[in-house]
Amino acid sequence: MLKDKGFYRGINFGGWLSQCSYEKEHLDSFITEQDFAAVSAWGIDHVRIPFDYNIIEKDHGEFIEEGFAYLDMAVEMCKKYGLNLLLDLHKTAGFSFDYYAENESGFFESEKYQQRFIRLWEELAQRYGKYHGFVAFELLNEVTDKSYIDTWNDIVRRCVPAIRKYAPDTLIFVGSYHNNAADTVQFLDAPFDDRIVYNMHCYEPLKFTHQGAYWTNDIVPEERIPFEESGCDEAYFEKLFSTAIAKAEQYGADLYCGEYGVIDVVPAADTLKWYRTINSVFEKHGIGRSAWAYKKMDFGITDERLGDVRDELLKLL
Repeated sequence: MLKDKGFYRGINFGGWLSQCSYEKEHLDSFITEQDFAAVSAWGIDHVRIPFDYNIIEKDHGEFIEEGFAYLDMAVEMCKKYGLNLLLDLHKTAGFSFDYYAENESGFFESEKYQQRFIRLWEELAQRYGKYHGFVAFELLNEVTDKSYIDTWNDIVRRCVPAIRKYAPDTLIFVGSYHNNAADTVQFLDAPFDDRIVYNMHCYEPLKFTHQGAYWTNDIVPEERIPFEESGCDEAYFEKLFSTAIAKAEQYGADLYCGEYGVIDVVPAADTLKWYRTINSVFEKHGIGRSAWAYKKMDFGITDERLGDVRDELLKLL
């Protein structure tokens, strides 16, 4: 189980090396040593760090040592503060879950982009595979369209053996389409080996967790929904996760929720209720997880709005 492997209770350092300005001032200051120390003191066991390919790779595939230095720092800080680390490739050449904002396309149609993706993971495996005791890999954040799933399964089949040449013991996390939706885990191939983890995300019900969101057409920004009117209870999450749990059980694989959280316009008391509800189902089924997000990004756990409930909330991560 992921509880025994150290990827059970985590937090996302979103907005540091992905979904950011990429300016050096930001990269040097958004996350620092004190942040690793702070989350370690919470008692969680790992951090998930989203990073974009252009942090560590130029347009033609040459590697950027200054970019790798940030990942190196994360490795050292996790080692120092007793945290495990999940390296999440949030954007690759030719694909981003937010393709409108990122202007990345063509990955699932281009063998050239796919070979570049595999080469990038080979490089990451050579650099960080030796830390398999506390560093894990997440191949790609949030595959979007259903039409990509067959190609994505094929890419995973080719990429994992390439990684295994240099990182035979590293945990590798793999998610499915519809942005890692729980009900699409069932469409992933059987795990390549016993160190593959099935990955899902959960921001459901979206009308509650994303109320007020300005970046999606699925939400009416002006609408507000109290927790009691959201239709969310333990039975809701049991049903939502049921096929993912069954898929993991079928192959004896671990199941992980790499992102889950509530937007900052939701009252703190309702946020706490949502976390308490989803946490009970995570605990019942031994599902590892990493909350979105540590700070800012419209979902920050450390933001001032949660001050009155934060101590209780941290117990539920």
